[in-house]
Amino acid sequence: MKSTKQFALSLLLIAGGFIFASSIYTVDEVEQVIITQFGKPVGEPVVDAGLKFKVPFIQEVNPIDKRVLEWDGPPSDMPTKDKLYISVDLFARWRIVDPLQYFLRLRDERSAQSRLDDILGSETRNAVAKHELIEIIRTTKGREPLLDSEVIGASELSSPEQKSDMGALVPIEKGRQMVEKEIFKAAAEKVGVFGIELLDIRFKRINYNESVRPKIYDRMISERRQIAERFLSEGNGEAARIRGNRVRDLNKIQSEAYRKVEEIRGLADAKAADIYARSYNQSPQSIEFYEFTRTMASYPAMIGESTTLVLSTDSDLFKFLKGMKPITDTSSQ
Repeated sequence: MKSTKQFALSLLLIAGGFIFASSIYTVDEVEQVIITQFGKPVGEPVVDAGLKFKVPFIQEVNPIDKRVLEWDGPPSDMPTKDKLYISVDLFARWRIVDPLQYFLRLRDERSAQSRLDDILGSETRNAVAKHELIEIIRTTKGREPLLDSEVIGASELSSPEQKSDMGALVPIEKGRQMVEKEIFKAAAEKVGVFGIELLDIRFKRINYNESVRPKIYDRMISERRQIAERFLSEGNGEAARIRGNRVRDLNKIQSEAYRKVEEIRGLADAKAADIYARSYNQSPQSIEFYEFTRTMASYPAMIGESTTLVLSTDSDLFKFLKGMKPITDTSSQ
């Protein structure tokens, strides 16, 4: 009889210990708990850490992470506003702020990640489709072109109408940060109904789609060639302008030098004529001698071996020829 009582007491103790162990549970610092009874939540979510009690066997403990969680979606191809297909890799940070709503709608983290894939992927696709590629790639809307100083100096040599527009950049209305904010704002409203708070969204990687990448590179090469040809044509035009200025300056120098020479020669001739006039104008004999010498000096220039002159008898040149007497040979006398 005594052993039967001891056995029954032992069973009671074991059963009591098992019931007591089933009625207590612990909540970790990084967890929050939803208590369910027959699969339905009962009571408020348990968010404080420590030792807690529940109804044994009937109620179950459903732990929910309280930490900041990571979403890292797979890269997906999508078109931009300017019809360029790019591969976008996005990541986000989120946490559960309403565990009851989260449990009722999603149950577990796997379902939450799947729903985030749908929402964030859809909002990213919508935002990328509304903006051109430069808006998504550029971090902010403010930027300055980086050009070689020699290229800038060469462009400044041209007139304002001929200056190169190589530094002109496509205007940016928003920039990548504003696009990220648009995605964040739209997605945060949609995930909020699941008891999830979206903390941050960032583009991790943006690249051209593999199928269009060769075409993009070919277009970039073509643009670089056009730029090179433009600089070459501007250089040839500048060289032609310099050569034209050189010829013009050379002709100007030569004409000014010729004019200066003629002025000096004219002054010299005038001065020489004045000296001759003063020298041969002293008496009638000197004047007559001057006329004779000048006429004699002009004969060699006018008369050659095969020259025939037809002169009138009253010509000034003929009067000296008319008065000449033939030379007699004195040796024969």
